[in-house]
Amino acid sequence: MRIGFDAKRLYNNFTGLGNHSRTTIDILTAEFPDNEYWLYTPKVRLNGTTLPYMGKKNCHTVTPTGVMRGSAWRTYGLVNEMKKDGIEVFHGLSNEMPVGLFHSGIASVVTIHDVAFKTFPDMYHWHDRKIYDIKWQYACNHADRIICISECTKKDVLEFYNVPDHKVEVIYQPVNPIYYTPIAKSDVQPYMLYVGAINSRKNLLGIVKAMELMPEDVRLPLVVVGGGGSYKQKVQQYIAEKGIEKWFVWPDMVDKLELQRLYTNAELLVYPSFYEGFGLPVVEAQLCGCPVVTSNVSSLPEAGGPFSLQADPNSPEDISEKMTRLLTDTELRQKTIEGGKKYAAETFDPQKLARQLMGVYEKLKN
Repeated sequence: MRIGFDAKRLYNNFTGLGNHSRTTIDILTAEFPDNEYWLYTPKVRLNGTTLPYMGKKNCHTVTPTGVMRGSAWRTYGLVNEMKKDGIEVFHGLSNEMPVGLFHSGIASVVTIHDVAFKTFPDMYHWHDRKIYDIKWQYACNHADRIICISECTKKDVLEFYNVPDHKVEVIYQPVNPIYYTPIAKSDVQPYMLYVGAINSRKNLLGIVKAMELMPEDVRLPLVVVGGGGSYKQKVQQYIAEKGIEKWFVWPDMVDKLELQRLYTNAELLVYPSFYEGFGLPVVEAQLCGCPVVTSNVSSLPEAGGPFSLQADPNSPEDISEKMTRLLTDTELRQKTIEGGKKYAAETFDPQKLARQLMGVYEKLKN
């Protein structure tokens, strides 16, 4: 089968959507090496992360060669390119679809990651929210199938975009394969971990307030991995005003191998986000044997499963109590580590997810 993908994020984004695109291609090419995979992108940023995809077996990278370039080519030029290439199924990996695809005879799939601009609108400019809404609505209306990365996202898509339930399938987000290969723990000073963008939706300030409530003989330093703007400054200002800077570590850029080491050696991951389409750090941590405190809302109970400790993200007291329990209750801690690792490995097994994706493509092709 010839399958086309919107690969803009794969080649140009090095956080969430880019990681999702690359991991999706990785699991499909590993499980189904006989298909042809066409990666359409308006431009290519070559580095150590993207270079392997230029030479990956049975993958073909396509960039614009005519007058039409950039986002115009991605939106209006892709259909003609795919018809020339004999594409049978197209998958928009990041919430969008090219215009005119539904008239082309090419079957179509779109992955919707979240609708955070609707559920957490204060984080987005009005203009951006309008553009996203138009793109999401067009994709949901015109794709033959909609893939949501969690039951929570499916619920949001059905609520906001008025699409029939039978058109939407839940296939969980794949996790980078490195997390399925354990590494040994290192002899390091104990610490807790936060991973993710630093914005109001992720609730880092709630973690800081929860840490203030912990007994000082239990509290551990928090390593904060992620970038941010004004909200990060707000959190750092709060920490400075409280005089608790010694409890926070802010490393510079962290690659995936270093992140795996951080997960493996952390005493716990704290991730009490208000809203997530999926909650990838929760799964990555559990695969590395790191126990998790997360939220009891949105998709996070799905990501963490029954062996994560789930707190009310609006309650620093609840977050603090869950963190303290995981650091002091040895029996609970061991049960959480072992159960969480098993749950994550089985629920988010890359071969299973690849087969689910291919099943969608094959049904549409037939």
